Amino acid sequence: PACFADNHVAMGLLQLILTAIVMVINQKFFISGFKGLIHRAPNMDTLVSIGTLSAYLYSIYSLTQIAAGNLHAVHALYFEGAGVVVALVRFGKHLEAVSKKKSMGAISALLQLRPDTAVLYKDGREMTIRVEEVTVGDLLVVRPGDHIPIDAVVVEGSANVDESMLSGESMPVKKRAGEEVIGGTIDLDGRLLIRCTKEMADTTLSHIISLVEEAQGKKAPIARIADRISLVFVPTVMAIAVVAGILWYIARGDIALSIQIFVSVLVIACPCALGLATPTAIMVGSGKAAQLGIFMKSGEALENAGEIDTILLDKTGTLTVGKPVVLSIVSDDPKKALYHAGTLEQGSKHPLAHAILEKCRQEGLQLPAIEHVETLSGLGLRADSEGHSIVLGNQELMKQSGCDIRSALPEMEAAARQGYSVIALGVDQQFCGFFVIADQLKSDTAQAIAQLKDMGITPVMVTGDHPLSAHAIARQAGIDEVIAKVLPQEKGEVVKRFQNEHKVAMVGDGINDAVALTQADVGIAIGSGSDVAVESADIILMKESIADVATAIRLSKAVIRNIHQNLFWAFFYNSIGIPIAAGVLYAFGGPLLSPVFAGAAMAFSSVCVVTNALRLRRFKA
Repeated sequence: PACFADNHVAMGLLQLILTAIVMVINQKFFISGFKGLIHRAPNMDTLVSIGTLSAYLYSIYSLTQIAAGNLHAVHALYFEGAGVVVALVRFGKHLEAVSKKKSMGAISALLQLRPDTAVLYKDGREMTIRVEEVTVGDLLVVRPGDHIPIDAVVVEGSANVDESMLSGESMPVKKRAGEEVIGGTIDLDGRLLIRCTKEMADTTLSHIISLVEEAQGKKAPIARIADRISLVFVPTVMAIAVVAGILWYIARGDIALSIQIFVSVLVIACPCALGLATPTAIMVGSGKAAQLGIFMKSGEALENAGEIDTILLDKTGTLTVGKPVVLSIVSDDPKKALYHAGTLEQGSKHPLAHAILEKCRQEGLQLPAIEHVETLSGLGLRADSEGHSIVLGNQELMKQSGCDIRSALPEMEAAARQGYSVIALGVDQQFCGFFVIADQLKSDTAQAIAQLKDMGITPVMVTGDHPLSAHAIARQAGIDEVIAKVLPQEKGEVVKRFQNEHKVAMVGDGINDAVALTQADVGIAIGSGSDVAVESADIILMKESIADVATAIRLSKAVIRNIHQNLFWAFFYNSIGIPIAAGVLYAFGGPLLSPVFAGAAMAFSSVCVVTNALRLRRFKA
């Protein structure tokens, strides 16, 4: 306001009040800082506390000088410097707080997989009870589309069960009487009667949750570079300020000169540049990452990503599209074969059915309505349509239906050996061809793997899938090392094994990856993945492409390099400025650095640091 233009006291008072508000709101820094000083373990908070408080107190002294008529003291007000440093360090603390919140988020997302209720079958009746009331030996009914409430064994019925939360495999698993089912998995298409085999606390899902909690608890926060440096820097600056003030008082007997030198040393060492070095670079780097579709949850994620030398990659949904597609149709009339297959698969929830129906949609086929499709357990489907008897399924079904597949058998078996799913089609007891279906490698996966290798990073596939399909995808992607048929709790152990000798990143998208994502030095989740994976990870790839893994690592290296540069210039400036503020030049007849110029030098160092950090905006993917 205009009323402050000529009223320097009023302007100073306004700055004093506003800065006091900022400092009171962020009083935790001062409490932590002085506790560190008392316990002889100064940290970044100590640096902020001493520097900003010294600048603030000297500014109050300068304000009293202005009120007494010394208008030159208006140049010695450092209220705004103190406020800005506290606010920016608060930003760095905010990033750390956001990182810590993920622990509860991951656990909450896992708990949501547990259904709240179960259908108890007792004395021929069905009744809904809370899942906590289920005990070992209880019979439960699971209907199509329901989550299986608890670990159990199938007593009656059969169904395809989606176990992707455990294995990551998009293909469902056929469950029959006598086979185990896992709590949290999904019954896709059949009524099951199951007998509970474990208490809630002992289930596979509960074990995964406890492993995630354990891994998160062990991941210690990485100390900031500035924190490590401040262990030496803070006591050194304090010692220089005190010794310089005492020596000048002894030499000149001038208490005003001694105070001026003491404050000049503290003001010029005020950690503006140091306080800005890390959070400013992280702020700009995180913003640039967001522009590139990469969400960095914390400063630790940025710091660690640049040190990665081994990357463990999940297969389904990470390297691959995550759902089966029809790769080829081997038939004399592929379109007609697709028409017949699509007719039978209408209404099915099976992923292979979805692949065939999606192919029909792409081809623009109009499929006829069909009243009844017979499901042949362990074989496939049979139905009558438009005067034809159609069968679709495995080799055994073809033999039982009188379809001669001998001519196509070598080709079908070769496809199966590569890890592909093969479905045969017969019409009116005549073999009409087969469909090769598989999860497909994402278009940019091979290029991304090659880029990681060029950066000196070793890619390793870690998957719950069958070794055949895992190795088939690995060959296409250019990955040499494959660890297949790995359960979720085992993935964390695999990460630990690699961490003995390497800095490890884990890239995944499924619930089954949560333990490994949390255990890894850097967990990287595909944005379209499960809530659990996203919550457990340190970095989220919003564009669903693992090419962004290499981009994230390169950006991390650029940010850390920028922080090192900022810290170098901050300390280079201090190594020159502090001796001058302590009166070294003045002792030899040179100028005495007043707090006014010390403040200007402090501001200049901050501008240099911010300008350097802003160069990160020019980073290109």
